[in-house]
Amino acid sequence: MKNIFLILIIINFNNIALGSIKENIINNLVKIDNFNFNFEQNINGKIERGNCVIEYPKKIFCKYKKSNGKILVSNGKSLVIQTKNGTYYRYAINRTPLNYILDKKFIVNQINFLEERIIDNKFINFTIFKNENEINIFFDKKNFNLIGWQVLDVYQNLNITYINIREINQKLDKDLFNLPKQN
Repeated sequence: MKNIFLILIIINFNNIALGSIKENIINNLVKIDNFNFNFEQNINGKIERGNCVIEYPKKIFCKYKKSNGKILVSNGKSLVIQTKNGTYYRYAINRTPLNYILDKKFIVNQINFLEERIIDNKFINFTIFKNENEINIFFDKKNFNLIGWQVLDVYQNLNITYINIREINQKLDKDLFNLPKQN
């Protein structure tokens, strides 16, 4: 009887611990309005690095290093990718996986109903299926910060993005998320 009681306590403790992981991630996300981060992006084996700022909901500005001056900007409705040599792509944000990744309310709502997966006792993963998109988002198990995502992009390329948050809730230039004009 003592062994059964001990097993029930352990099972209950594990359930509480798992519940608190979700709760901690959600509480952490709710406090964040914007954040600045360095990233490493792997698209089908091609590695690019840079820095981004996300402002919820659905705004992002990224400047790539050592590339052809590439920037990626979303104003919440459209997403533009532009390079110094004049290449210019414009997409409706709602036709890309970033539509979901950049929507804090959507992520919080999804996390409430998803089972988390602990990876190497370091990372927490949630897999979201929405409108033919499979989105894997990852959080740090220690500080509950977002650390990356994995998606198929609009061309069905595997896109794995690792992020390292530098600053949270900083004062942002209101023009940062203005879409660049096509040359």
